[in-house]
Amino acid sequence: MHPTRRQLLLAGASLAVAPTLATAADAPRFVFVILRGGLDGLTAVPVPGDPAFAEARGPLGRFEAFDAAPRPLDGPFALHPLLPQLHAMHGRGELLVLHATGLPYRERSHFDAQNVLEHGGVKPHELATGWLARALPHVAGSRAVALDTAVPLVLRGAASVDTWAPSTLPSPDADLVARLSTMWQGDAALATALARARGLRDDPDMAGMSLGAMATGGGRRAAVALAGKAAEFLQRGSTIAVLELGGWDSHANQGAPNGATSNNLRTLDAAMDALRSGLQEGGTWARTVVIVATEFGREVAVNGTLGTDHGTGGAAFVLGGAVRGGRVLADWPGLAKAQRFEGRDLRVTTDLRAVFRTVLAEHLRVPRAALDATVLPGSAGLRGLPLFG
Repeated sequence: MHPTRRQLLLAGASLAVAPTLATAADAPRFVFVILRGGLDGLTAVPVPGDPAFAEARGPLGRFEAFDAAPRPLDGPFALHPLLPQLHAMHGRGELLVLHATGLPYRERSHFDAQNVLEHGGVKPHELATGWLARALPHVAGSRAVALDTAVPLVLRGAASVDTWAPSTLPSPDADLVARLSTMWQGDAALATALARARGLRDDPDMAGMSLGAMATGGGRRAAVALAGKAAEFLQRGSTIAVLELGGWDSHANQGAPNGATSNNLRTLDAAMDALRSGLQEGGTWARTVVIVATEFGREVAVNGTLGTDHGTGGAAFVLGGAVRGGRVLADWPGLAKAQRFEGRDLRVTTDLRAVFRTVLAEHLRVPRAALDATVLPGSAGLRGLPLFG
């Protein structure tokens, strides 16, 4: 049997992304997870060994309601009882915990702080593109995907970026796709866009996955499903993925065992476990680094509604098979009131951009000259961190 002209066109469109997938097969993988809303680092990573911790945190420093003590880490540090999978990764040497970390930004606006977190500069709105987007042209064979309906600022720039999110609409008819292939075959940009879209959708594991189906069972199931999809894309040729988990603004009832913060911790733990499991099955975990970061921490003291208000210093995580984990990296400033920033917040002693620089330079091999000039301008004076080797 001889293939028809339409079958040849469809095959050509479907294979348009094959060279990229092939060249990316052995490339390092990187995932950036943004926790929007301001994770309280002293809840996720309590410091019971600090002599001021119990008094400074009050009811938020007690964990009896969780029927488990904080999970011990190095020295004075621990993990929240609701983070068992992250603790297991720490035990396997796959997780680094960073504490007293944050941005150069010292105000308390979610929107401005998230803007700085994603553009990689110092001041809100000083850069129109994202630090990861500016790094992409320097990463050999890079192909990025945002697990969202739109490209987040951190990936906005000149480079082409894929997006994927579960759809509330039915899949397009096969005949419609074939007609579009025929119509757009003479337009390189449209033909490439269609091929990339088909590359994201034409997988039996993706079929039938709707937003409603993913959301059934709550936000945790949706986050776990998205993390699993991120792993699939990274197995199939994408080299960089960005995920977002929202809802970390914790002004009230922060210590409730079934409250929003507790459920978010369960979600984060389950999502990172799903990402690890998906990447390990295909042998990609060993080449992967994941950064989990938020825009700012919270005030040290509990507020009048048993929550915490916007602060500065907090905690971040670096995990993956390529990481030399099992450690806590922190130049610990202390929690006594005199040791706090403005008498209120955990003081920032490690700039998050030093974490970004180290991963970009040592894992993704971005030249230091590019990091200094365009990717993370103003960060040349930051020392690298011992994340690898």
